[in-house]
Amino acid sequence: MPFLENCLKLQNVAVVSKVGNKESEKAAIDVAKKLLAKKSKVYTISPIQVEGAKQIETLEELKKVKLDLVVTLGGDGTTLRVFRNLENETPILTINVGGNRGILAEITIEEIDDALNQIQKDKFFLDKRTRVVASCGGKEFPPALNEIFINRANLTKTAEIEIKFQNDTVKQKMDGVIVATPSGSTGHSFSLGGPILHESLDVLIITPVAPVYRLESIVVPDEKIEIISSHDCNIVMDAQVVKSAGFEEPITIKKYKKPAVFIRLKKRGLRQMSKLGF
Repeated sequence: MPFLENCLKLQNVAVVSKVGNKESEKAAIDVAKKLLAKKSKVYTISPIQVEGAKQIETLEELKKVKLDLVVTLGGDGTTLRVFRNLENETPILTINVGGNRGILAEITIEEIDDALNQIQKDKFFLDKRTRVVASCGGKEFPPALNEIFINRANLTKTAEIEIKFQNDTVKQKMDGVIVATPSGSTGHSFSLGGPILHESLDVLIITPVAPVYRLESIVVPDEKIEIISSHDCNIVMDAQVVKSAGFEEPITIKKYKKPAVFIRLKKRGLRQMSKLGF
């Protein structure tokens, strides 16, 4: 992917830290001050307060602001949380501060000055990733970058789950099913034996959870997937938001209209795989 020729204007930038993490909050204050020194209008999320920056109460309020960039300071959970609240293609610069693995992170806090300089000199590229969105009963839920996990609500009853994609149907008793993106292929799907996919692929992974008869992960085109469970179930987005569906109520999962966009400073293939230590 070539470096961009157009400059990314840093006029409106939001800085988001990991909730309740002192190290991350301190780093967010430092980054906000650096951006203010570059004449950016900076938004921080409560409780982060920096003189000269505009503090907003919740991440949801970012939807009302036209942003050029969001800087996240935390782990993968912080990154996933921010992407869920960005409906458009606002790019994110991910910094691992106070996170556990930071598989989605691009830089460490020590590299922030160099990173901002590179962005101002146009030495970056945009890494666009597929997101998925679930809908049920006429409601569309928040988008997910990694995966949507559908699992049985009643742990004493094994559900029969029917999965439809293109002209195919798979039906079997199982505890649940994960529909993962290539970005999410190194997450829960991987821990259940699913494949690692190159992040640029336009496909989804269907990974059954504890099927009665062993059923491997299935890699399918990123088209509509319909899931029907014989029992009430939960719909979990990126392990952070939980919604519910009634028995035999069709759940539709499809590619979200806008991708997630990362700012990248270094060229790497299978970057998440290398973060896992392979």
